[in-house]
Amino acid sequence: MKDVCIAAIQMVSSESVSDNLTSAHSLLCDAVSRGVKIALLPENFAHMSDRGSFSVAETFAGEGEACPERQPIQSALQHWTAELGIWIVAGSVPLSQRPDGSATEGRRSRSACLVYDAQGKLRARYDKIHLFDVEVEDAAGSYRESASIEPGEETLVTPTPWGQLGLSVCFDLRFPELYRNLAVAGAEVLVVPSAFTHTTGQAHWLTLLRARAIENGCFVIGANQGGVHSPKRRTWGHSVIIDPWGEVLAEAGEGEAVITANLQVVKLEKVRRQMPLLSMRRL
Repeated sequence: MKDVCIAAIQMVSSESVSDNLTSAHSLLCDAVSRGVKIALLPENFAHMSDRGSFSVAETFAGEGEACPERQPIQSALQHWTAELGIWIVAGSVPLSQRPDGSATEGRRSRSACLVYDAQGKLRARYDKIHLFDVEVEDAAGSYRESASIEPGEETLVTPTPWGQLGLSVCFDLRFPELYRNLAVAGAEVLVVPSAFTHTTGQAHWLTLLRARAIENGCFVIGANQGGVHSPKRRTWGHSVIIDPWGEVLAEAGEGEAVITANLQVVKLEKVRRQMPLLSMRRL
């Protein structure tokens, strides 16, 4: 791993893709002005709806050039990375195709975390594995992501010029075995683009993120949605960057925000040397 300045972008996304893309670009420009090399966008950054995102789901451009008319989200991401000269981890993009090109079923989309390099080339795609089918004591009462989202199947660690990124999305955070899998596969930085509800976020968000950092000896970046999206949907915000010892390096409140931190390899090496958890596993 090499030292790198990284950003977590916090948004309050709506159902308007064009408005959300405008907001995301502005926040990314802010991040670039602070010397950021990698920026993480939250889950559902381009479209946030109580009805799911199949209506705006795009076909998968892969490593090809995205069409601005048919694939506006992927096209914007390709353009932004090349324009700004940074890597972008695009929290989640609704896609109507699986990684192998086959179509999703039942009017469900894939919630795909896409990684683009500074030349606009797609480097990785991870499809959210764990879906938010739960009951919550808030205005919505219950959530059934599986009604509108098709789950992924494979974990993914992807290389960058600064180190290995382990990819995940939101509800994945509650499944520690996924992150141990990523750490064993070489991940040094774990990214968690999210749309944690206000209720669950207030109770568990920071605790879960710190736990994933501590138990795996990894930096953890949590980019969350943070505000009121509809009468039934409010998200927690408090995007955060955490070091391998569990120390909070930067944290947002609610509303749109850009937080940054310098991830230092010396910190990663020190924690892993003093607390070599990965090599001490017995199960």
